[in-house]
Amino acid sequence: MDPRPSESPSALDADDSPRSGGFPRSARVRAKADFTRVFADGRRQGDAVLAVHFLADGQPPRLGLAVSRKIDKRAVGRNRIKRRLRERFRQLRAQLAPGAYVVVARGGAAQADAAALNAAFEQLLRRLRALPAPPPAGTMPPAARDVAQGRPSVPMLDSSPSAPTSDDSGVSNSSAS
Repeated sequence: MDPRPSESPSALDADDSPRSGGFPRSARVRAKADFTRVFADGRRQGDAVLAVHFLADGQPPRLGLAVSRKIDKRAVGRNRIKRRLRERFRQLRAQLAPGAYVVVARGGAAQADAAALNAAFEQLLRRLRALPAPPPAGTMPPAARDVAQGRPSVPMLDSSPSAPTSDDSGVSNSSAS
């Protein structure tokens, strides 16, 4: 008898289709050779919580995770870190530059809450220039906001009638006769 009777072939991740909004195999760095290539040839940014290695290889964004027992001795804690990073990567994947990403958890990851992990991850992706900068605050782009408020979007020179003007002779024409 099969030890896993509740799993059907469609529920397994045997192909590239995600399980109920999960993480498809095509979005993962899985082979040891791929991890080694990213570590050897990629760029790296890190802080006290995470280190992110990025190799721009032209393929769709893929994620590899490394959370050792040194970070958290309990599997529950390591899996929590991986689950949160995987979910954030899934949300950001459409915005990310193509390539392989390997995230290595550091000592601070075990004590970090979800918001701190997400913030550290996004900050490192921006430092790697793999994630675009966030849009400016407000509801309108700065140029449109200035035009709507009656200000020119490009600074203009002062052309008021009280400002003195000069012609080619160098004589000031500040007052008309």
